[in-house]
Amino acid sequence: MNAAAPVAPSSPHVMNTYGRLPIALSHGKGCRVWDVNGKQYLDALAGIAVNTLGHGHPKLVPALQDQVAKMMHSCNYYHVPDQERLAQMLVERSGLTNVFFCSTGLEANEATLKLARKFGHGKGIERPEIVVYEKAFHGRSIATLSATGNPKVQAGFGPLVEGFIRVPVNDIEALRKATEGNPNVVAVFFETIQGEGGVNPMRAQYLQDVRALCDERDWLLMIDEVQCGMGRTGKWFAHQWAGIKPDVMPLAKGLGSGVPIGAVVAGPKAANIFAPGNHGTTFGGNPLSMRAGVETIRIMEEDGLLENAATVGAHLRGVLEKALLGRPGVKEIRGQGLMIGIELTKPCGMITQRAADAGLLLSVTADSVIRLVPPLIMTTGEADEVAAILLPIIEQFLSENP
Repeated sequence: MNAAAPVAPSSPHVMNTYGRLPIALSHGKGCRVWDVNGKQYLDALAGIAVNTLGHGHPKLVPALQDQVAKMMHSCNYYHVPDQERLAQMLVERSGLTNVFFCSTGLEANEATLKLARKFGHGKGIERPEIVVYEKAFHGRSIATLSATGNPKVQAGFGPLVEGFIRVPVNDIEALRKATEGNPNVVAVFFETIQGEGGVNPMRAQYLQDVRALCDERDWLLMIDEVQCGMGRTGKWFAHQWAGIKPDVMPLAKGLGSGVPIGAVVAGPKAANIFAPGNHGTTFGGNPLSMRAGVETIRIMEEDGLLENAATVGAHLRGVLEKALLGRPGVKEIRGQGLMIGIELTKPCGMITQRAADAGLLLSVTADSVIRLVPPLIMTTGEADEVAAILLPIIEQFLSENP
């Protein structure tokens, strides 16, 4: 009997908005996934830092099955008990005050920008301005696109929203100079570690300096933890390594282990800016996503995944650094925990396909940065597998037209 011909994935009725690989995934278990043709891959992308608990987690699946059978959606005309449970969990782990729930990181960032503007209007500022950063990525709505620091993704969508002041990362004097004497500044908004911008971390001292400047000038410190939060660096939120607290913290991605969820966590200075009618959402805070968030945090703590992210991440980075640092064509290896970027000296987008051909899922961002954001359940053995597959691909790539 002849084997079935391989399926060639295509999506002719879907808008052509993604540069997709010719792969359609079927199912997964742990850190491994299989495509519709039965090929196995080691997942070092986790749906872009989303699948915190990997795939088919034996504690998460039955909890979500239970919730689906009870209730998936309830609008916000009514109390949703797991909203309060998840909000309390996030408040306790962040040291902040209260939470607004939505469905995506873009929505969380949009709400954050609205909070800043309303904060400014409350102070009598008619045209509030927000400091944002070069290479930042906050989403693709018109407002979050305007806050994003990537001309490529902004092209063709003007006019952009006004009210943003852009500065470079890790330069406190540049921030001071850009805002000096400007009474309209209301907030500073950044990612602790830029994800789409190339895995660029903010230095601890810089974070502390910005916190102090915001206190001095009565600005909101708004930290986008959508990609680098939820334990990815080895602490609940990446800014906690610097010993600071933001006034506003958007979250999403890993919070629901694959179920769409976003959140805005606010500290005392921002906790009461929104009043009834100021903001809302249809899907945000629904029972299914809230259960996913509650169970994700519970399982992360039961299974020690913060410590695992720090340990396995340090191991993987060490293996990569030993093999690559000092190698011509390798500019830098950076990041923290299980958020690692390998910057090469030339564009390397083709490595995404080459890695997939070899059974490894990853991404290339900012043209020349190989990004690794695997599930937080990854073991050191699996990290060694990642390196064993990836290192020869990088070596081969760098040997071509060096």
